[in-house]
Amino acid sequence: MIQRLLPFITLIVLIVALAIASPHFLTNTNLSSVVRQTAVINIMALGMTLIIVSGGIDLSVGAILAMGGLLGTMAMEKGYSIPVGVTVGIVTGCFWGFVNGLLTTKLRINPFIVTLGTLGIVRGLTLIISNGLPVHQIPQSFSFLGEGIVLGVPFVLWVLLACAVAMHVIMEHTRLGRYAFAIGSNPDAAFYAGIPVAFHVTAVYAIGGALTGLAGMIEASRLMTGQPTAGQGYELQAIAAVVIGGGSLRGGEGSVIGTLVGAFIMGLLSNGSDLLGISPYLQQAIIGAVIILAVSVDELRKRKTSS
Repeated sequence: MIQRLLPFITLIVLIVALAIASPHFLTNTNLSSVVRQTAVINIMALGMTLIIVSGGIDLSVGAILAMGGLLGTMAMEKGYSIPVGVTVGIVTGCFWGFVNGLLTTKLRINPFIVTLGTLGIVRGLTLIISNGLPVHQIPQSFSFLGEGIVLGVPFVLWVLLACAVAMHVIMEHTRLGRYAFAIGSNPDAAFYAGIPVAFHVTAVYAIGGALTGLAGMIEASRLMTGQPTAGQGYELQAIAAVVIGGGSLRGGEGSVIGTLVGAFIMGLLSNGSDLLGISPYLQQAIIGAVIILAVSVDELRKRKTSS
């Protein structure tokens, strides 16, 4: 029980420690900044949770985020409305997630290899489409998605909560969620039990891609530009959020709450390091150490359970 509660305990201890260490930490401005900065990774990590629970992994989400944000802002640049632009970004992400799932199931190739390949394909196509240049001519009102305030709370937090609730319902109260856990725990047993493994794995990747496309539009809104080089390294942060939150890279384990906690732990580590003047290079080392610690705890727990 203590090991399962460890992410939550870590988050609380981190908040208390930063509140004591810096008088600026608990200010509305700083907390709003933390929410906005972590929203993109949080939303990506929600999709990654479902993928990892099903026994997969997606290394291409950073590139998908960039293409989704670019195509969505290009649509707005051509005169389409903001909702249409956001829809283009989400559909783009969903399409590439579907491709990842299809390649993984039909070709029976390890998802690590498949998504490593699509990472290069998507990133390259994004740069070709944009000629390596960002999109700037987008409506000023588009900034509301990433920077707006509703009822005194950043709008992206409401978006994040809606996505989290939807993902929780999918994972805990739908056939797709139950099948994802079964496939991640033992794909052969799931197949012989009559579960359409290929269909559900493809659906899982498509959902993860759609959430990544939405995250790409939020990132574009925060920057007010469609940046073809956006999202570099984000895939590692999304995976780390799931692992720190108690998810297992072996599949079959993970939760929405745990992932949100994991993402906020990383966000607070980064924010607290900035407030305390810690080198950004050291920040990367600290986050890397936290990831190793989280995986080590998970492995120790599994060994004790199996013994």
